Amino acid sequence: MRVREVMSRNVECVRPDTTLKEAAERMNSLELGLLPVCADDRIVGMVTDRDITVRGVAMGKDPASTIVDDVMSVGVVYCHDDQPITEAAALMRKNRVRRLAVLNRDQRLVGIVSLGDLAVETDEEELVGSTLDGVCQANRHPFG
Repeated sequence: MRVREVMSRNVECVRPDTTLKEAAERMNSLELGLLPVCADDRIVGMVTDRDITVRGVAMGKDPASTIVDDVMSVGVVYCHDDQPITEAAALMRKNRVRRLAVLNRDQRLVGIVSLGDLAVETDEEELVGSTLDGVCQANRHPFG
């Protein structure tokens, strides 16, 4: 099975010059916790609700005037739409992420694949379980 068969399509993006307030409002209306950041039809980063909260608001930045470019995560982990889902799962485990940007071979954003997509759209219980375990390894707190 290929990534294109399970990925979420119709991905919404924000521009790097979008304010944190606008990005948060978009996330709220779409019921998402992450938005790709695109410039000139290319993905340049990802912004999460956590980026807005921790790198923005908690650091005293004004959400109405601070832009996404100031808090977004760069170095986006991605896969290609024609890759097998096993490779996408391996990238999630290796990078300890629950979502990957999906690009076509022209490096254009065509979707997002999540751990949830793998769980719901495939019968690969062992793949999903091992991926979840790998992703969660980094998130385990030593005190429970």
